[in-house]
Amino acid sequence: MVDRLADGCLDTDAQNLLSSLKGHITDMHPGVLKAHHLLWSHDLVNPKNKTHARYLKELGEQFVVRANHQVLTRLRELDTAGQELSWLYQEIRHHIWQSSEVTQTFCGRQELLARLGQQLRHDDSKQHTPLVLFGPPGIGKTALMCKLADQMPRLLGHKTVTILRLLGTSQMSSDARGLLKSICFQVCLAYGLPLPPAQVLHAHTRVVQFFHTLLHTVSCRNFESLVLLLDAMDDLDSVRHARRVPWLPLNCPPRVHLILSACSGALGVLDTLQRVLLDPEAYWEVKPFSGNQGQEMIQLLLAAARRTLSPVHTDLLWASLPECGNPGRLRLAFEEARKWASFTVPVPLATTTEEATHQLCTRLEQTHGRLLVAHVLGYIVSSRHGLSEAELKDVLSLDDEVLQDVYRDWTPPSKELLRFPPLLWVRLRRDLGYYLARRPVDGFTLLAIAHRQLVEVVRERYLSGSERAKRHGILADFFSGTWSQSTKKLITLPLVGKPLNLDRKVAPQPLWFSDTVANLRKLKELPYHLLHSGRLEELKQEVLGSMSWISCRGISGGIEDLLDDFDLCAPHLDSPEVGLVREALQLCRPAVELRGMERSLLYTELLARLHFFATSHPALVGQLCQQAQSWFRLCTHPVLVPLRGFLQPPGGPLRATLSGCHKGITAMAWGVEEKLLVIGTQDGIMAVWDMEEHHVIHMLTGHTGFGRSVRIFLADSRGFRRFIATDLEHEDMVETAVFGTENNLIITGSLDALIQVWSLSKQGTLLDILEGVGAPVSLLACGGTLVASASPQSSSFKVWDLSDAHRSRAPAPFLDRTGLTAVSHNGSYVYFPKIGDKNKVTIWDLAEGEEQDSLDTSSEVRCLEVAEQHKLLFTGLVSGVVLVFPLNSRQDVICIPPPEARKAINCMSLSKCEDRLAIAYDNIVLVLDITPGDPCPVVDGPRYTFYTQLPETLSSVAILTDYRMVYSVTNGDLFLYECANSKAFPLEAHRSRVACIEVSHKEQLVVSGSEDALLCLWDLQTRKWKFEMSYTAPC
Repeated sequence: MVDRLADGCLDTDAQNLLSSLKGHITDMHPGVLKAHHLLWSHDLVNPKNKTHARYLKELGEQFVVRANHQVLTRLRELDTAGQELSWLYQEIRHHIWQSSEVTQTFCGRQELLARLGQQLRHDDSKQHTPLVLFGPPGIGKTALMCKLADQMPRLLGHKTVTILRLLGTSQMSSDARGLLKSICFQVCLAYGLPLPPAQVLHAHTRVVQFFHTLLHTVSCRNFESLVLLLDAMDDLDSVRHARRVPWLPLNCPPRVHLILSACSGALGVLDTLQRVLLDPEAYWEVKPFSGNQGQEMIQLLLAAARRTLSPVHTDLLWASLPECGNPGRLRLAFEEARKWASFTVPVPLATTTEEATHQLCTRLEQTHGRLLVAHVLGYIVSSRHGLSEAELKDVLSLDDEVLQDVYRDWTPPSKELLRFPPLLWVRLRRDLGYYLARRPVDGFTLLAIAHRQLVEVVRERYLSGSERAKRHGILADFFSGTWSQSTKKLITLPLVGKPLNLDRKVAPQPLWFSDTVANLRKLKELPYHLLHSGRLEELKQEVLGSMSWISCRGISGGIEDLLDDFDLCAPHLDSPEVGLVREALQLCRPAVELRGMERSLLYTELLARLHFFATSHPALVGQLCQQAQSWFRLCTHPVLVPLRGFLQPPGGPLRATLSGCHKGITAMAWGVEEKLLVIGTQDGIMAVWDMEEHHVIHMLTGHTGFGRSVRIFLADSRGFRRFIATDLEHEDMVETAVFGTENNLIITGSLDALIQVWSLSKQGTLLDILEGVGAPVSLLACGGTLVASASPQSSSFKVWDLSDAHRSRAPAPFLDRTGLTAVSHNGSYVYFPKIGDKNKVTIWDLAEGEEQDSLDTSSEVRCLEVAEQHKLLFTGLVSGVVLVFPLNSRQDVICIPPPEARKAINCMSLSKCEDRLAIAYDNIVLVLDITPGDPCPVVDGPRYTFYTQLPETLSSVAILTDYRMVYSVTNGDLFLYECANSKAFPLEAHRSRVACIEVSHKEQLVVSGSEDALLCLWDLQTRKWKFEMSYTAPC
């Protein structure tokens, strides 16, 4: 199309301007625009023209592809920017903007502000309790908190760092984890302190301790005072239904102030705070306005909206609000009055907040229809965190009741698709105006109801009975993607009279938008709606029983969010399997917090813990195990694949491994009620843990010195006497011991990181061996059937339930602390030196989870090898002897003597074909042949005896079928030796002692690993390394 003048001539000026604009846009955005060229014809714009149809198709496809690319690019930029603190700046800007909006019409409260300023100045130089502002909903607490933030330097009389959070108005201010994270980052930036490290952010407990420590650090720096204002504690998810506020400091140090606000009434948050903060002087009531202050507020609102009221309307307004001092009620009255026209006589306003809210809903229903208003407000209130406008329009397009009402008098414009007309929403959104809040969540702007009173009225008016489940059901359909991807849905419209199968054109809902961008909206909303719509079986199969969902939720949100989902759903599901999966995730927490949430780590941890129950619980646990095994089969990179369960399973004695930011635990003791555990750490911090909910409820900082604990042992008047005849033998030095509550058990901890449970009623019978935290067990505390174990060398502690110590339990993983293990029968049996007696070899049955037998070697075991095909177990001993046990007849032992008397064996190696055996001593290697025989294989030799001629001793060896050998010595030197030619070829040395050497199955490659965490892969043909891998421990 072209522009023409009135006389029909071409408008050249318009054409030149248009060409110039096109050229300028193309120059400015060359990567965004694409030119399409078409030959001109008279019927070019005819849809039946093939050229025109092809052009439209290409243009549409290109637009979709380009839009998808730009969206994903922007999401990646936001993800990268999130790591560069732009998320924090966005959070700060959001609360500053909200505060500035609220304070524009602030009036009154000057006396209360002055009294608060006096109290803050009085507390500034000493330790004090936080302050709590309370009052009924709508009384003006938020406005007062915003005004306090604005005037804080004047109130305190000097410079301050003021941090304001209007809780519940953004994603990070809606739960304690996000709130503390954002506050810690902002405080660190304000005072020039180091930001919280990643390891702290992985665990909420560490963030809590960092927060408490940070407040004391700021206090000691003697700079500007820090003031934290947290408005609307009722809107913080972790506080709303909790018995306590775990992260809340009971006392603020000097120059640090914490001011909270909470609603009084039936919500219970104020009661929760009063149980924590016991000082009655900490509570300040926000009282109603006087009549003059209420009129002043209305005048300010009218001025801000550039509105005036006629004298008749003004008189009607004040007559409807006699002595009303509730600012929330006044604001509702203003929103109604601003819609009055000068020529109308409005109805009188309601006298109470509840009546005014109902009056608002009635007015909306009269304008837009009851059904549309009920469903729109119902969807917004029913959502977990709110809905974006695009989501709301998609949801309304899936609601058959709304569409049937909309298309009651006219037919849809398209015969292929059916959508909710967006103009109807625009009109309703305009009339809602002030009552809609916009909250930034996960990169979206979500709509939510701004006022608690309106939420309550919507629930009462529109979400009673089965209506609530219907709203959640439609939302569940949308977030599960049931009707996306051109899937058509049946509907019968009034004017059509027959069912129509139409595409609703709603957004697809994959778990992942790309390899790195997860669908956070689906992850957060879908479980909530499946639960509340009563679709529990779908919830178990598609969410809680899906490894894809679990891994996506864990990777994108962390282990805490994943556990929150299970905690949300588990109480409503009569399913022991859900409890097992939830407990398995809880047991995975220490590994995840240490290494970060990785898909391979999560799959390995869950399969290794749940494999025990795959057969007995096939519906959910068995399904998860099968999904994990399928993922391992398709995994293209190296990963540890559990063949059987080998980690502590759920339902066993281990309740939890709890970690914090402790530098080392030095003392612990149970509370009287056995629900609280007190931990003392090396850095002088006392933490009180709630052992039912597994989180810290109090954190006391500022202590000095190390915690100490005392245990009292009972004795009779005759003094101490031996209770049982035999000693309780341990493999290593015993560090600590405690008695069970009924004095029928004794639990011991030793330097080898093992906890052993002994029965006193059975004369010292060993009932169980439990694995500690990987460090010497020097602390044990017993409370009822619970026992806690810890070590100063570890930042974690474990809690065990010994109530079933005398009963049989599910098969447990074997416990070996030596690292000398061998397996046979395709992993069914494990061999390792016996705990407490290294002169014996334990045979552990993995299927039964218990010791099957033991072999007596008469000397300490140094190394073990199993020839799977020949069914032989080789044991290398300190005495230099190699004992060979046929696995099918273990009483027929073969003895291979050492080359010299009293030479200990350092290591052994079997070739991949199991036809060669290498036995290495300090500087001698024997190479023997293994050939088939009857009734058992024959070990001949030695075929070769090799002397290294080096001052260093041998550390590792690997033998090949062709009599070549790779060996290393203690200084890290590595050699390839050909026995037939007596030639040694040096390989590039490691920087430290080589701990292991392993040959590939075809004996073409060999890998060597050293103690400095370096792995090298070697090509035996070229005798050169191909590549190396280095592993570093996390900070």
